[in-house]
Amino acid sequence: MAEEHLERQIKGFLSTPPIWLRSQFTIQQFDFPQVDLQDLRPTPIPQKLRLGHQMEYVFKQLIEDGTQYKILVHNLPIRKGKQTIGEIDFILKDSKTEALIHVEMTYKFYIIDPQISESVHQLMGPNRRDMFFTKMEKIKKEQFGLLHSPEGSTALQALGIVDTQVAHQACFKAQLFEPYLSKPLYLRPLNPKCIAGYWLRLHDLQTDTFKNAHFYIPYKSQWVIQPHEAVDWSSHYEAVLEINLRLLKQNAPMVWMKKSETEFEKFFVVWW
Repeated sequence: MAEEHLERQIKGFLSTPPIWLRSQFTIQQFDFPQVDLQDLRPTPIPQKLRLGHQMEYVFKQLIEDGTQYKILVHNLPIRKGKQTIGEIDFILKDSKTEALIHVEMTYKFYIIDPQISESVHQLMGPNRRDMFFTKMEKIKKEQFGLLHSPEGSTALQALGIVDTQVAHQACFKAQLFEPYLSKPLYLRPLNPKCIAGYWLRLHDLQTDTFKNAHFYIPYKSQWVIQPHEAVDWSSHYEAVLEINLRLLKQNAPMVWMKKSETEFEKFFVVWW
């Protein structure tokens, strides 16, 4: 069962598009190499890790399984005295060109709030605490800059890497959720292919549209994967009870909905 879950996670990771294409916000998007999953024998990932760190391990395994890049650095802590001031996600070496690429790996779930005018500011975590724009700026200013700090430069020198010879890129994948029953949204310069579902409030879920469907509230480690049949589905009544408990704790759950044996949807129910 754990192996099957990991395979679904890997497929979910690969099928999630980057949140922008090529270069935007002066950040080059990492062009993920083609992957043949036939021969991949994934190593188990500790499920106690936060989902973002689980995705780092998926990234690591997929890169290691390919031939295009060699991983020189993974999760290198940068310290100032006894204090850790940051961490470098990956430094890769291109096998053909020998170019060095610093890759900051990010995997996010954002709802879209069209009440805000600019698309880059519309994206936020389901609990409204995690903003896309803030994360993107942090990557650009702090995480890229970390390599060129005195501490970062010294740590890389110890590994035989010259910080000024490293190009910066982001592997920033995301699933976006638009408002329930919304008109098509203008997301440029963001990638509209990232839209994976919608978000709504409890009173929407209690309408007749949803009454005859079946529901499942996935664990956080399942958020990445496509909804599938092989889970314990609940009735509408049971799901609403459980969702309401989450909302009272100001926690917006992801929900899978089974409309038929082959038709699934996923959405967030928000508390605010």
